[in-house]
Amino acid sequence: MVIVVGIDGSGTSLRAGAYAVGMARRQGARLIGVFVRPPSGGTLSLGDPFGASIASAFARPEAVESEFRDTLRRERLAVDFETVVRTGDPFTELCQVATERWADAVVVGRSERILHRIAGSVADRLVRCGRWPVTVVP
Repeated sequence: MVIVVGIDGSGTSLRAGAYAVGMARRQGARLIGVFVRPPSGGTLSLGDPFGASIASAFARPEAVESEFRDTLRRERLAVDFETVVRTGDPFTELCQVATERWADAVVVGRSERILHRIAGSVADRLVRCGRWPVTVVP
């Protein structure tokens, strides 16, 4: 089983990550964390903008993966984890990773932006896409 989780540094994406870790642990699944960099000049988010520390970590995606793995080991959670860093539209990139890795489920955080509640968020678009079971974490 493969679970794809979108992480962007926002509070809801971090809760989605925690939820996905628990889900992967319980089901013995592989967890793939997807970080999407914006195209040059764009905002850095699936939901909210990144803090400076998260944005600087994107310069070295291996550091992000290493830090996450260390956290999992420290908490003694036996989860097979991989980080994928992409550049582009978050919805498109999450769909591509989920398709390429034969995902069984996708987990994302609910958008905290008011505009996304009106115009549609990545989570809404994933649910409407209907290719995978999608869990939207508040």
